[in-house]
Amino acid sequence: MTFRTRFAPSPTGPLHLGHAYSAILAHDMAVAAGGDFLLRMEDTDMQRSKPEWEALILEDLAWLGLAWKGPVLRQSDRLESYEPALDDLRRMGLLYPCSCSRKDIRAAAAAPQEGAMPDVYPGTCKHRDMASWRPGDALRLHMDRALTVFGDDLPGFSETGTKHAGYHRVSADHALSRIGDVVLFRKDDGIIAYFLASALDDVAQDISHVVRGEDLFDFTPIQVLLLSLLGLPVPAYHHHGLIRDGNGRRLAKRDDARAISLFRADGKTPQDIRSMIGL
Repeated sequence: MTFRTRFAPSPTGPLHLGHAYSAILAHDMAVAAGGDFLLRMEDTDMQRSKPEWEALILEDLAWLGLAWKGPVLRQSDRLESYEPALDDLRRMGLLYPCSCSRKDIRAAAAAPQEGAMPDVYPGTCKHRDMASWRPGDALRLHMDRALTVFGDDLPGFSETGTKHAGYHRVSADHALSRIGDVVLFRKDDGIIAYFLASALDDVAQDISHVVRGEDLFDFTPIQVLLLSLLGLPVPAYHHHGLIRDGNGRRLAKRDDARAISLFRADGKTPQDIRSMIGL
């Protein structure tokens, strides 16, 4: 199998040192394996995604010396491509409509933050079936039913990152108590859940190895579960350590002082950046 990975930023702000670490590591792993490095823009957050941020990301990556194969894939160009997967889950009886607040649903469908697993949905709308769907409703995965599809043979995934290396099987207890009935889609707003779109895009790009931060490790089981329900291939995963500030916090887009573009403006070189992040 050809090693094929990707870097998938959201164009909602500038790249920082943490992004640079993830992008360079994925790129270097692909080069070392004689494989491919691809680029994807996870831009389904229509309110915060901006073309000027995407342009700056592309400029920063090129300045860092990274080259990617093929055109950039944009999730915003693929919104209709996610609907067949939702249709399959609906036909399997694994979805139900939810009329809870738009704010809660938008937050539940967003990309996760470190140490901030969303609260498990209390099941307010779980009694409903698809026949009761109304405009404005979101669609949630009925986790209990999804788990019964596999019986005692729950799917798993291979992990090569140092902290979690090994084979991990999805735990029913974890799925029910930590993940729950996740939001997958809200048609009125065009909101597709981060973890569903990302997993489907990995399949579309023939990704063999997902290289990303360890803050996303706890979300991997839901992606593995969804891919397995849909009969799609599950990639291997490599969750790497995070670049942190002096207080031990994960760098985020709020840390503009560590934006790659500002380091460039200060006269730093790509090699300086590699040295700063330990590569």
